[in-house]
Amino acid sequence: MMPIEEVRTLLEKNFPGDIVRLTDPRGDSKHFHCVVVSGKFSGKTPVQQHQMVYQALGEAMNEAIHALAIRTYTPEQWRQQQSAYPDNADS
Repeated sequence: MMPIEEVRTLLEKNFPGDIVRLTDPRGDSKHFHCVVVSGKFSGKTPVQQHQMVYQALGEAMNEAIHALAIRTYTPEQWRQQQSAYPDNADS
């Protein structure tokens, strides 16, 4: 188990200034959903982007975190996503 704020801190440390959204839908501190929007993802495949998120979490992925649903976007993809769903738009 890992408190959501610790997971968020790890992600924000590795993606400084980027959008990091994290939820714990079960409230069990083991199953998380995250959205990361980063310019670091430009030119990377979705698999490479997800690997970057896993690397940011390090050992927590092997021990404390049981499941992680990941959505990654470049800033341009995020803008397109937000314009496609304006009711959900925020930055």
